[in-house]
Amino acid sequence: MPKPPLTLYLAAPRGFCAGVDRAIKIVEMALAKFGPPVYVRHEIVHNKFVVDGLREKGAVFVEELDECPVDRPVVFSAHGVPKSVPEEAARRNMLAVDATCPLVTKVHIETARHNENGLQIVMIGHAGHPETVGTMGQLPPGEVLLVETAADVAGLQVRDPGKLAYVTQTTLSVDDTADVVAALEARFPSIEGPHKEDICYATTNRQAAVKAIAPKIDALLVIGAPNSSNSLRLVEVGEKAGCRYAQLIGRAADIDWRALEGAAAVGLTAGASAPELLVEEVKAAFAERFDLTVELVETAQERIAFRVPRIVREPA
Repeated sequence: MPKPPLTLYLAAPRGFCAGVDRAIKIVEMALAKFGPPVYVRHEIVHNKFVVDGLREKGAVFVEELDECPVDRPVVFSAHGVPKSVPEEAARRNMLAVDATCPLVTKVHIETARHNENGLQIVMIGHAGHPETVGTMGQLPPGEVLLVETAADVAGLQVRDPGKLAYVTQTTLSVDDTADVVAALEARFPSIEGPHKEDICYATTNRQAAVKAIAPKIDALLVIGAPNSSNSLRLVEVGEKAGCRYAQLIGRAADIDWRALEGAAAVGLTAGASAPELLVEEVKAAFAERFDLTVELVETAQERIAFRVPRIVREPA
């Protein structure tokens, strides 16, 4: 029986960003240099496949520093940590390796600079997300106020409306964040913004690629984890761009084939913490069921790479 035809539109860029790639390398290099176990505070990146793979190599994932022995290395995740965490690691004389994405560190530096200039900071982000917790934790309580939506802006109680700045989580929806910024600027006309967009290049590029394929497809699949902010935003971007069905999947086994019945064109992308291996797995699953045509839709090329800390690499 012949297979039904289907076109799989593959978004590019997709998958690993430079910050995720660097963070994973840091854990692997720490394991190679110091031997297992190497402790990691919080999931190094939000992807079960990646975390499980590192766990098999000897990484031990914990949520708090007091779960780590003082005589083993500890790596801080790509999302960043409150300032109190490295301070506590130093107090305990621990060997700590910071895998915070440099673009998150940039937001931390902005936050500190605004504070030094006497400004109170409004952070646009998701409550409880480790990146938001880390950024807000760069300053004492009350110095960073959190808003999630444009509607939240009306309820903000600030110290001085004329002395404000805003920063954002790096993995937000570009369009939704623009709405929040507009609301902030309407209520606080003198509020200062970042010199360069806080939403990272990888988040922006992956959302743009989804918008480019949305008019061509009947359904969109996003490979990512349910706790991955940038992956969840890709699903939302697909829905807002007109996809009648947009679904987050962990890997090929999670595909709801019944939901794709009758589809002639499906879009496929992956969040910034999802490895390309899982994309290939999904492509193979489609090839088993359909007479498959794969079309690449590339909206940007990424050539960014970040150096790993000297503590885990051999001197040059």
